[in-house]
Amino acid sequence: MKAMLFAAGLGTRLKPFTDHHPKALAEVNGKTLLEHNIRYLQKAGIYEVIVNVHHFPNQIEEVLFENDSFGSNVLVSDERYEVLETGGGLLKAGHFFEGEDDFVVMNVDVLTSLDLTVMIAAHRESEAIATLAVMERNSARQLLFDDHMHLCGWTNTEKNQQRISREVAWMQPFAFSGVQVLTPAVLHNCPFQGKFSLIDLYLHLAKDQLIYGYNHTGNVFIDVGRPESLEKAGYLFE
Repeated sequence: MKAMLFAAGLGTRLKPFTDHHPKALAEVNGKTLLEHNIRYLQKAGIYEVIVNVHHFPNQIEEVLFENDSFGSNVLVSDERYEVLETGGGLLKAGHFFEGEDDFVVMNVDVLTSLDLTVMIAAHRESEAIATLAVMERNSARQLLFDDHMHLCGWTNTEKNQQRISREVAWMQPFAFSGVQVLTPAVLHNCPFQGKFSLIDLYLHLAKDQLIYGYNHTGNVFIDVGRPESLEKAGYLFE
């Protein structure tokens, strides 16, 4: 099995660190987020990884080279001239997953105790083309699921916005955790090009295909996007 780490973002919430470094190289207990998540994937038996880069890309390439990719085989998807967001970044790296039945995609700036092996097994049992890790967590942006945990829509409570893919009688909101298990059908059925969000693609596909939500409420989860969250993560992750 293979995986992709999204590491191309500007990391503006982590300033001033990201004025001179990519967010993937922010450290928690002496290890970069990049290393933490490469090793997290290894725990699920995943050693083939592609990482997209844009912001200070040379620094990420140097760290991978100097540390022998932390024991994995890591390729770089170069977005240094234009950051493509999550959807465009995955589409650009799609060749890496040719021949795979499924693969993992995750943000480099999340740390979680989610058991990825169990989530992968749930995805394979669900017959979904995508399985998204979600939690009951305070967030302005929430994905909306029916009582079978099938994706139906999205809402932004701060802006009073809502996008519905499938009309159902009842929907429950969950916050997306930035971890997903996908099948190649996600890319084969993609109508978008260039720069776009994976959330936009999921909402499009959910109109007539199964996008499954994997509820991992109760697991430790930190979006390491701010200096204070880095400090908090230091107490929770070694």
